Amino acid sequence: MKKLLIFIWEVAKIIIIAAVIVVPIRYFIFQPFFVRGESMEPNFQQGDYLIIDEISYQFRGPERGEVIVFDAPKSPSQRYIKRIVGLPGETVKIQDGQVNIVKKDGTAQALDESYYLPDFFQTLGQTQITLGPEEYFVLGDNRSVSSDSRSWGPLSEENIIGRVLVRVWPFAAVAKIEIPIY
Repeated sequence: MKKLLIFIWEVAKIIIIAAVIVVPIRYFIFQPFFVRGESMEPNFQQGDYLIIDEISYQFRGPERGEVIVFDAPKSPSQRYIKRIVGLPGETVKIQDGQVNIVKKDGTAQALDESYYLPDFFQTLGQTQITLGPEEYFVLGDNRSVSSDSRSWGPLSEENIIGRVLVRVWPFAAVAKIEIPIY
């Protein structure tokens, strides 16, 4: 009986130590996310299993091109995945299928999205919006079916959960998610 109690105590210690290590990492540093829908195709597919980095934005701001997960502005119980194209203080202009950014200093640039979008993908709509100090403009990669900043406006920084760090499923598509250089 004494050996059984010692064994149970040892197993309990292992479980407690594992929980003390894993739970904070899971809830405060990294978080899993399943892709639902087709708004980020062709880069992310329905059922992709992603790991979200929740800690980076404690030390730096989100960057253009990063894929983020956030609480949906119109229904906070849902989480969306989109790509950041406009940063705080910038003006985003969408016209004739092209995304243009006017930076804080007044310089303009047409966004070259060839790194992550096929040539035949076009950004539909006519939009011009100047972002506030803690606002971001986000778009889905599959622009024709995505509910994004074109329909519900800028994304507040407080809604952002984290950036997509790595895809871990399906195994054939395991990859670290890189930020495009514009």
